[in-house]
Amino acid sequence: MNRGDQRPGFALEPGPGQESVWDYPRPPAVVADPRPIEVDGPHGPIARASHSIKVCETSHPPSFYVPADAIIEGALAVAPGSSHCEWKGAAEYVALAHQGADTHPTVVGWRYPSPYPEFADYAGWVSFYPGRVACRVAGELARPQAGEFYGGWITDDVVGPFKGEPGTSGW
Repeated sequence: MNRGDQRPGFALEPGPGQESVWDYPRPPAVVADPRPIEVDGPHGPIARASHSIKVCETSHPPSFYVPADAIIEGALAVAPGSSHCEWKGAAEYVALAHQGADTHPTVVGWRYPSPYPEFADYAGWVSFYPGRVACRVAGELARPQAGEFYGGWITDDVVGPFKGEPGTSGW
């Protein structure tokens, strides 16, 4: 298993101003990011943040998390289901709050209400799936990481290949 200590031969070489996801560590690094983040749903803004953190893990594009106070009041609701991250703990999912009563809520993001101590400073911070809502980093529309489960944000400053793409199941 690659742990970010040596970039494999198949990894793309980053250009000026770019990072290779194959240089990211495992366990992942939490990196403060000063760029503005905007998240929009079909009915308008969901989140606006002047800063964020990005979680950088080997082979994955970063997932950006915004502070709880960046979420537009009333935009999100807790959705059914949960998952577990070996690094962060138990996640809960969030959906758009204003969906029809007969509609199964579409999960658009996740957060860790009571994370492990290493992630405790970011309890309640929210990350979003760029394939389900429009996520922007400094105005650039993030592209979704392949695979239904993954939530990485692909922007022009990261290169792969990325886990989740065809042929990457063994990474």
